[in-house]
Amino acid sequence: MSKKSISRRNALAGAGAGAAVAVLPLQARVLAQAPPGEAITPALIEAARKEGKVNFYTAMEIAVAEQYAKAFEGKFPGIAVRVERSGAERVFSRIGQEYASRIYNVDLVNTTDAAHALAWKREGWLAPYHPADVAEHFAREHVDPDATFATLRILFSVVAYNTQLVKAEDAPSGFLDLLQPRWAGKLVKAHPGYSGLILTATHAMARELGWDYFEKLAKQRVMQVQSGVDPPKKVALGERAAMVDGADYIALQQQDKGAPIEVVYPVEGAPLVNSPNAIFKAAPNPNAARLFQSWMFSGEGQQALVDISGQYVPHPQTKPRPGRRPLADIKIMKDDPAAVLTQADDIKARYTAIFKV
Repeated sequence: MSKKSISRRNALAGAGAGAAVAVLPLQARVLAQAPPGEAITPALIEAARKEGKVNFYTAMEIAVAEQYAKAFEGKFPGIAVRVERSGAERVFSRIGQEYASRIYNVDLVNTTDAAHALAWKREGWLAPYHPADVAEHFAREHVDPDATFATLRILFSVVAYNTQLVKAEDAPSGFLDLLQPRWAGKLVKAHPGYSGLILTATHAMARELGWDYFEKLAKQRVMQVQSGVDPPKKVALGERAAMVDGADYIALQQQDKGAPIEVVYPVEGAPLVNSPNAIFKAAPNPNAARLFQSWMFSGEGQQALVDISGQYVPHPQTKPRPGRRPLADIKIMKDDPAAVLTQADDIKARYTAIFKV
């Protein structure tokens, strides 16, 4: 793995001068109330079809993102979704680099690092847009007060193990169990320099367990991969007996396919990752972006995401995938996007120094 770090400070440096948008002060203005909810109208659909496409940057697992895009395309023929998938930290860096070069390609983004939305909002890059279902149904904690972003999906970073390599009675109950000598050389985890999910989880784990946890974990000869979607696949294939972190929905998808993998929601708490969507002011296809955003946040769009991937979503009228643990039954480590916004570069540097990757 490359040792080159993506700097959150550098990703936006110079981009403000290149982008044709105003830069807001650090403490972004908060409106007395969000704008009224925007419904999907025939006029919006017609305008979106004239544009013909929407450029969707996302950290969502590629197979899920493409299937989700096809569901939208089937609902609205004539509008193609161009999925640009990478790790959230790479998506953030790419957008910063494009804006610094006055390249305005991104219409709509979904990230697993909610601090990104705060950074883009601070720079004045996001367009306020309040889909009707968000206005009517979403809990306040999932909606930016200025309506520049809202939570599309809810993830957890979890532990999981291969049931052919680990007996149920020997399975880890949480993070601390993975420090036992018997797990040496048998673990896999993802990297916060690539994955927004893992960066968010690393911040929460360091806050709750201390950085000495990672110092001890580094002595376990852990396999390092990039994306938060990779550890469940490694465990499912038997390349490692257990994973320290990774996306819960990918592990559960593997389980649904019959792979020998079992998810463990750690006794210490599973790091919560609220994954927001946002539309950019300089979007080349603004109407298609608004239509896609409204559909994704509608009851239909949210249910489609559940049906396709089994993920948790904030829309209260959706039905969860059968067999999934109720959200209320999951002990969580809360996310803190504002803290990640200021600490991200330091977290990545410290992690790299500990694991030497």
